[in-house]
Amino acid sequence: MKIGIITFPGSNCDRDCRHVVKTVLGYQAHLIWHQETSLSHVDVVILPGGFSYGDYLRAGAIARFSPIMESIRQFAEKGGIVLGICNGFQILLEAGLLPGAMLKNRYLSFICQDVSIKVENAETTFTNEYASDQVLTMPIAHAEGNYYADPMTLSALHDHAQIVFRYCDQHGDVTAEANPNGSLENIAGIRNKAGNVLGMMPHPERCAEDVFGKTDGVALFRSLRHALNQMVA
Repeated sequence: MKIGIITFPGSNCDRDCRHVVKTVLGYQAHLIWHQETSLSHVDVVILPGGFSYGDYLRAGAIARFSPIMESIRQFAEKGGIVLGICNGFQILLEAGLLPGAMLKNRYLSFICQDVSIKVENAETTFTNEYASDQVLTMPIAHAEGNYYADPMTLSALHDHAQIVFRYCDQHGDVTAEANPNGSLENIAGIRNKAGNVLGMMPHPERCAEDVFGKTDGVALFRSLRHALNQMVA
């Protein structure tokens, strides 16, 4: 499996993703500068976390105009697998590759902490190595992670099982107290209707090794490999 990791000016999790993909899991990993336009050599695209273009205007608002984004759009339209993590999720929303928008956190402050998230849909390209309702521990680090969608969009997310992760407590209960940023319905990650694009605010690449004391993120990357094998079988 060949994974392309996009590097924008201000990205700071691109090398974290490459380390997990290449060193931990043994997959091929390629850093792709945002001004490039070819994705012909990769099977999966990851838009990593960070502060693309300093998060000026809005998080992800400038990065959506990078040359690579049109290639990512075409890649996704052809069924290519795209994963956006944190700032990558914000970019996918700004680019219209995922529905909804990201607002500033409820208390207007940057949050950096471990959270519990619940796997709402384990039958996806990104979660097939997890169990339904499994509770995971992953770190978040963002100032604009408050997901919002209008009622019609939210209804469609429910109808097509597009809500993949929700913030919850350690027991799996989805409560207001477990919501770190005010996100609508505790949404922590969604996929597109076709199922090949996922955006999530928690960082799976930061919890994929024993040295960090938690490994709940590694199964997400393994899920990508499983999904690709199924596609070519």
